[in-house]
Amino acid sequence: MCCAFGDGDCRPLAFLLSLPFAFVSLILSVIGVLVWIVGLLLTCICPCCLCVTVLVEIGIELIKAPFHVIEWFISKIPC
Repeated sequence: MCCAFGDGDCRPLAFLLSLPFAFVSLILSVIGVLVWIVGLLLTCICPCCLCVTVLVEIGIELIKAPFHVIEWFISKIPC
């Protein structure tokens, strides 16, 4: 009831401790958006390049980084 992440476990302390790291991850996600946009533009220019597809996938993972960090912290600290 008090936490929207995970399988219903209540870990507010873990959520609060993860916020600074999630902020750093948020900055990485902005970089991920830029990498994703550049990768998509390069894919439009040359769709046969496999390395550009990998660049787009890395950008997508960087965009998801803040959520992964918060979920990881919540799972590591007991209630």
